[in-house]
Amino acid sequence: MRVNLTVNGEARQADDVWPGESLLYVLRERLGLPGAKNACEQGECGSCTVYLDGTPVCACLVAAGQAEHRDVRTVEGLPGAGGLDPVQQAFLTAGAVQCGFCTPGLVVAVHDLLARNPSPSDPDIREALAGNLCRCTGYENIVAAVKLAAGA
Repeated sequence: MRVNLTVNGEARQADDVWPGESLLYVLRERLGLPGAKNACEQGECGSCTVYLDGTPVCACLVAAGQAEHRDVRTVEGLPGAGGLDPVQQAFLTAGAVQCGFCTPGLVVAVHDLLARNPSPSDPDIREALAGNLCRCTGYENIVAAVKLAAGA
């Protein structure tokens, strides 16, 4: 089947999508957007977090057909015309990136958090990131990056 969707503001289509194929697979393998990572394939780690119609979702759990005529925004679609999104820059500045595998999902989750709550408390930050697993850090630099992006 063919799936028509808007990705990062651009109309896109994926052909020969088989029933049950995930949005994550379509984004990475058919549309060439490798930002969302394929880790657990069970919605447990958050590495594949993208926006679907403005709501963060685990792309591994969304069937590609469910994205028909919907709006998808990936980590590649966050930066503005001037370069990196402030969240991406904060992650770099705070050293919150180690292996980088979880980083795209974390960046999307933090982007969503700050859109909803521009001045989150530590508990707010930890709750918002509870669905994103990182095996390399102790999360302190990630929390510091969130605070930096929030201007705290």
